Amino acid sequence: MYLRTVRVKRESKVFEYVQLAHNYRDRETGRLFVKVLYSFGRVDQLDTDALRRLVRSISRYLEPSEAEVVRERLGEEWPFEFLGSRRIGGSWLLDGLWKRLGVDKVPKGLLGGRGYTTPVERLLFAMVANRTLAPLSKLGMERWVAEETLIDGLPEVEVHQLYR
Repeated sequence: MYLRTVRVKRESKVFEYVQLAHNYRDRETGRLFVKVLYSFGRVDQLDTDALRRLVRSISRYLEPSEAEVVRERLGEEWPFEFLGSRRIGGSWLLDGLWKRLGVDKVPKGLLGGRGYTTPVERLLFAMVANRTLAPLSKLGMERWVAEETLIDGLPEVEVHQLYR
């Protein structure tokens, strides 16, 4: 499929039309034919906003890098910027099980009067989740929590917290 411009001469005037067309071959004769799928109308009366909407709609099916090129050519600013992603499924499931079994209350009961400022229960959960989902050292776990997974209530881990 492609867009084409067709010139039509009527009396002494020449009109140009924009059409969405598709080439196909006749099986019997082997000749090529053009099938007009849609006529967008005369060039001087063209609804360019409708064409931009069509391009935007089609660009949803492109790779993200190709879609970005299309948006740049249209002169559009994309209001969102992809910053990254992290896995949540495994840690979310384990967290639900952790809380359902009541394991989250044990550290609070044992360490209640100590006055820790670090989230000890969340750190313990992070170590268990790490060993279950992606076994790493305590040092490797620092990167795992910060970049690869999402643990509710624990945005980051400093390795020295895990040795206490």
